[in-house]
Amino acid sequence: MSMLARPRFNRTLIIAILALTLGPAGCDTRDPASRGRFNAFGTVIEVTLIGVERRRAAEIIQTLEADIRLMEQAWQASGPGPVSHVNQMFNAGSQPFAAPPSVLPLLRLSKTLSQQSDGLFNPAMGHLTRAWGFQGRDPDCLRPPSEALIEVVLAKRPSMSDISIDGIRVASSNQTVKLDFSAIQKGFAIDQAIARLQEFGVHNASINAAGDLRAIGSRDGHPWSVAIRGPKGGGVFATLQISGNEAVFTAGHYKRSFSWQGEVYHENIDPRTGYPAVGTASVTVLHDNASTADAAATALFIAGPKDWHRVARQMGIRYVMLTDKEGRVHMNPAMQARVKLQHGNHEVIISEPLA
Repeated sequence: MSMLARPRFNRTLIIAILALTLGPAGCDTRDPASRGRFNAFGTVIEVTLIGVERRRAAEIIQTLEADIRLMEQAWQASGPGPVSHVNQMFNAGSQPFAAPPSVLPLLRLSKTLSQQSDGLFNPAMGHLTRAWGFQGRDPDCLRPPSEALIEVVLAKRPSMSDISIDGIRVASSNQTVKLDFSAIQKGFAIDQAIARLQEFGVHNASINAAGDLRAIGSRDGHPWSVAIRGPKGGGVFATLQISGNEAVFTAGHYKRSFSWQGEVYHENIDPRTGYPAVGTASVTVLHDNASTADAAATALFIAGPKDWHRVARQMGIRYVMLTDKEGRVHMNPAMQARVKLQHGNHEVIISEPLA
């Protein structure tokens, strides 16, 4: 699917909804904050623009929604679309072929981040992530995949290193490679949306996807603030202020999970075992772009309390907070200086600096 195409929208309905969201019109149409909400990537996306005339804000938010929905359609791993086409070509063992323009930048970045994470962030394991079924399925209907299926995929060891990129042409040396960008696509889409806002001359804004956020500038002169949910998903565990141009992403077992025969299974699958990673409850990463923060949160969750520091340094991450399954909070000194825990009854373990 071309990234230049635009899905059809009921423009009158969208403007009416945004008008209600942005508030009644007055003599001064330049409000401190204008907001719009829409659903994409399985969550609610909230856009906040500061100091933008409200009719212009409505138009900008409508454009962002169209862009993000188009990216969502292009990157879905199931159903027809550019990613599915690439997977079909990989699985057929084809010769190098021209990658769809909507997929190539995401593929390039994912290959780099996967290498930096020692393969803990691994979008090539799509057969396995699909088998677990977290994407778009009712948790009440989910069951662990068979051990035989997991063993078959692990024996083939699909990885991003199997994929070669030469200009716009790509190929895979492993027919088991199946791309699933679910651990980075939301962050990548937010980065593209922020770039779009900057093209429109917007300098103070935030895009929030259920607590995963990237912001630019300030909130009418004040820093943006992010509330980090507790490791079990309830309440506010910590708050983090953002200044300038930064992103905060959290990976937690509470986000997508299901219970089966007394065990809880979450979406952060360890590509080394084929099962959900153990030892970690949640990881929050602060970085200057959402794509890296998104991928790193998953990689560090899988790395766990013993190895997160090493992997974070390889990925160029400077701010990390990890809560292990025992409730201990691990963070580097720079993150300790930025984050504010809401309760003081946590054991806090400060690592060596990451810089």
